[in-house]
Amino acid sequence: MDAPELLRRYCINDPRLAEHHDLSPTMQLDWRTTTLMRIAALIAVSAPEASMRTAVDDAIVAGVSSDEIIAVLDDLVRIVGLPRAVAEAPRIALALGYADDLGIGEGD
Repeated sequence: MDAPELLRRYCINDPRLAEHHDLSPTMQLDWRTTTLMRIAALIAVSAPEASMRTAVDDAIVAGVSSDEIIAVLDDLVRIVGLPRAVAEAPRIALALGYADDLGIGEGD
């Protein structure tokens, strides 16, 4: 299915979208980009710590650096606001292994 057809199906809430996501990977995005997008989405929705850890681990495996992950958080301030970014920073720090260096504990 091409991109315009996929968009059309989203516009009409086509029930076949569930099948699409069960059967095929992301259409055009490479894995590295996908992992960065997942981190951004998790920041935006204030996802649980376990979800952030998984997303950060996947990103590191995909070749994303810690600096790039932190840059995603910093860039999202314009979209999600500083309070959300501040709230999510400890989850990212824990996932990156910076918790001890930054004095952050579980659940901070």
